Amino acid sequence: MNYNAVCDNARNCIGPFCKACYICNGIACKNTIPGPGAKGIGDVATRNWQKWQEIRVNMDTLFETSEIDISVELFGKRFELPVFAGPVGAVKMHYGDKYTDLEYNDILLSGTKQAGIAAFTGDGMDPLVMESAAKMIKKYDGCGVPTIKPWNIETIKEKFDLVKDSGCFAAAMDIDAAGLPFLKNMTPPAGGKNAQQLEEIIKLSPVPFIVKGVMTVKGALKAKKAGASAIIVSNHGGRVLDGTPATAEVLPEIIDAVGNHMTVLVDGGIRSGLDVFRALALGASGVVIARPFVTAAYGGGTEGIQVYVDKLKSELRDVMSMCGAKNISEINSNMLFKK
Repeated sequence: MNYNAVCDNARNCIGPFCKACYICNGIACKNTIPGPGAKGIGDVATRNWQKWQEIRVNMDTLFETSEIDISVELFGKRFELPVFAGPVGAVKMHYGDKYTDLEYNDILLSGTKQAGIAAFTGDGMDPLVMESAAKMIKKYDGCGVPTIKPWNIETIKEKFDLVKDSGCFAAAMDIDAAGLPFLKNMTPPAGGKNAQQLEEIIKLSPVPFIVKGVMTVKGALKAKKAGASAIIVSNHGGRVLDGTPATAEVLPEIIDAVGNHMTVLVDGGIRSGLDVFRALALGASGVVIARPFVTAAYGGGTEGIQVYVDKLKSELRDVMSMCGAKNISEINSNMLFKK
């Protein structure tokens, strides 16, 4: 099975919104929510992808041929690739009836662990979404990162009990989900967090805490001051706010501000090993990819996930060998073309 076959298989069962495109760029699913599409005119998901394509790399083969090491250590664990599968919750609502959240998380966590990486898992209005994620992370020896929505503090405390029981190596909060209507309708209301509230949440976390959804230097500095172990530069795939810049556009200035003090990951439109290389060359420690892992799971189960990860590994090794990087630490901004 190759990745094209995985996508072909997925189209038969992934539901009416996602088109399981070979290149997941937000065009075919534009403005389809629920589903994988972006909000408003729907161009943020596409912009995320396009801005990575605009970054050109410098080919330099005047180096001795050697083995290419693409492994990396993050959060005290060694991974075969600096890539995490992104959090997806409520899969039946967004991607059709093939899987429940429990079934999807089982495939995702099993497949990513076998492939030598790890996955973030999702959260949602139904408590079973995160409960099932925590159970599956525990089943696979804590090789996962549960992601909590920015609920009110009472609900967050309950979620942290699940985090602790899962045995995970880190937890995350997708603060970029703050605009979702169901959060605002809670009693007490949830959603956006100020710096003091974020600090309180981080102090309650039983494991290192990752703040997902940072898109400005100001936000990165707030997360750092609040005690976050890492941030993910993310605009939630364009699903929560129309008109935002692409993550590739804001990543360099955020790296300059906090990159020497905390782990910085990035998501949004990263689809290939070349895109991974581009993000690392801009200064990210690793990347998060969500939608293609859904396609992989629907199109081939754990084998589909292995196929996609192997594709990323092969592509990244190829780019590194052609740009003169023998390992991840040697990738730097000089390997990017500057006009």
